[in-house]
Amino acid sequence: MADAEGHRALADAVAGIAAEAGDYALARWRTDFRRWEKAPGSPVCEVDLAVDALLRERLSALLPDAGWLSEETADSADRLDCARLWVVDPIDGTRDYIRGRPGWCVSVALVEDGLPVIGVLDAPVRGERWRSAAGGGALRNGTRLRVSEHTGLAGARVPTDVLPRADRALMVAVDKPNSIALRVGMVAAGEADLVATTRWGNEWDVAAAVLLAQEAGAKVTDANGAPLTFNRPRPQAQGLLVAPPALHAAALARAPAQARP
Repeated sequence: MADAEGHRALADAVAGIAAEAGDYALARWRTDFRRWEKAPGSPVCEVDLAVDALLRERLSALLPDAGWLSEETADSADRLDCARLWVVDPIDGTRDYIRGRPGWCVSVALVEDGLPVIGVLDAPVRGERWRSAAGGGALRNGTRLRVSEHTGLAGARVPTDVLPRADRALMVAVDKPNSIALRVGMVAAGEADLVATTRWGNEWDVAAAVLLAQEAGAKVTDANGAPLTFNRPRPQAQGLLVAPPALHAAALARAPAQARP
């Protein structure tokens, strides 16, 4: 495994590739491109596929031994034999991309032995380039990130469209990008305090953002409070809980226990 300095150098290269992919997607944003649903409620467009192909070519050339897991590529069990794995969502927040809204990004993570060691988000409409490396901190546009010091649920800022009825008198809803990676990034940047969901989620949705949040000081687990690991045979986790450590404990205590798979 590379040391922290090696990870930082590799993160620079990954950030450049993600920026190239982000620029490609931006040039086609709000234009006439094909779009359809892979399944009901799961939109995709031709730009997703083009960005996926670009990223696979560039990242595979960077680390030929690394496996591949992406939302827009058919999964292969061969990745399970790889010590290193690219985990990619070519456009996280496709719904916002299709609707001409800014809440989308390119998400790229490198996982080593089940844990993310590089996490990069490129959100060109928002003018944001996020980068993290294990042991090297988290940055947005070159500025080091740190989670808020919020400790309790009262007044906690949550990026959501609508808070559950039981939470409306307690927490505060703030602007929610469609990209869950960007929502987690908001916690890393101290612009939100809590991201919590009990829905099953895919590794490619969160791998890069998980490292960003952790390097900024957040505690990140699944909805049950268990650590997240990556490159599993079924690349999913039950929910996500991201917050400063004291708030994470309060949120976990408030949440009902979720059934294990």
